[in-house]
Amino acid sequence: MRRRLIQSTLAVVLVVIAVFGVSLVIVETRTISTSAQERVDSEAQRLASIVDSRILGDERISPEILKDQVADDRYAVIRIPGRAAIEVGTEPTGDVIRSKSARGEQGETVLVEEPRSSVTREVGRTLLIIAAVALLAVIAAVLLAVRQANRLASPLTDLAETAERLGSGDPRPRHKRYGVPELDRVADVLDSSAERIARMLTAERRLAADASHQLRTPLTALSMRLEEITLTDDPDTVKEEATIALTQVERLTDVVERLLTNARDPRTGSAVSFDLDEVIQQQLAEWRPAYRGVGRAIVSSGKQHLRAVGTPGAVAQVLAALIENSLMHGGGTVALRTRVTGNQAVVEVTDEGPGVPADLGARIFERTISGRNSTGIGLAVARDLAEADGGRLEMLQAQPPVFGLFLSRTPLKKPSASQEEEPTVR
Repeated sequence: MRRRLIQSTLAVVLVVIAVFGVSLVIVETRTISTSAQERVDSEAQRLASIVDSRILGDERISPEILKDQVADDRYAVIRIPGRAAIEVGTEPTGDVIRSKSARGEQGETVLVEEPRSSVTREVGRTLLIIAAVALLAVIAAVLLAVRQANRLASPLTDLAETAERLGSGDPRPRHKRYGVPELDRVADVLDSSAERIARMLTAERRLAADASHQLRTPLTALSMRLEEITLTDDPDTVKEEATIALTQVERLTDVVERLLTNARDPRTGSAVSFDLDEVIQQQLAEWRPAYRGVGRAIVSSGKQHLRAVGTPGAVAQVLAALIENSLMHGGGTVALRTRVTGNQAVVEVTDEGPGVPADLGARIFERTISGRNSTGIGLAVARDLAEADGGRLEMLQAQPPVFGLFLSRTPLKKPSASQEEEPTVR
């Protein structure tokens, strides 16, 4: 591309120089020749005037007297009636420029000649000047062509490298511009494509990480139920465990659908009014075997018969993440407490463990942030799920740890007297 730009620019300049240079040479040659002819004509008229004045003054006329009036490279012949012709200078040989005969008032005639070689020399000097200007123009054109070629070719090379990086899986935008509107437009499109590809790759990686984390607990619980079925011969126990397993399969399906929905648009929620007690009891039933296995307990307390606005499956996943977090990182009894604040229902999850380290603080909800050898994804996903339905998940206290899930609340019918009593432990 560089070579083509330089060649095309040089060709244009040479054509322009050829057209205008030849025209200029022709015009200048004619101008110099005309000027030389006018000079010798003027010289003849001037000599005729001098001779007239000397004749009228009865002064002597000789070649020595007129020599100073004629240029060195010119030859003049003065013819006065009744006298011999007077010659001034050396008669040129070869081609000459001859003036028109100038006639004086006393009848004398003057003829001036000049060698054409003087015109040739002047034309040669003019040609040299024109050639030098043309050469400078060619050099300037080549330099400008090289500069312009580099200015256009280098950005195209950069853009090609950017496109190659995108194709090889490196979606980092370069944000480099070149001062050429068309090339900057291409760079804008490539940067926009790089950002879209980066978002897509991030979303895919995030979906894979979220799926591996969110599906782990339901699959583990389902595996435990199936093991219970294989270890018992009691038909009633088999039926009970199979029913629970089917429920967990439905939850697993809901988790998958929820993950796919969040992958398409994390803000898309399917919030409905639901009974918060049912979700809490379901989580208690699911996690009690795991807590019993490590010699710990999980209990619930607080206000009953609360209805909240959200997606039951998403709320269950948020609570499961908090309960699992307490199982892995906490200690002692895990308590789920429900309360009301304003128009919000709050589910608090706390345990008797050491709490959240001070160096983590509010960063506990960031991805890949974990106090131990865990993925650091659970709480981040839980917060995303809560916010998708218009709720929020916060760490209310670090030591002992208290996490609060805030959900919009829908008013219930006036509770009975028994429901207005002090909250009970469930």
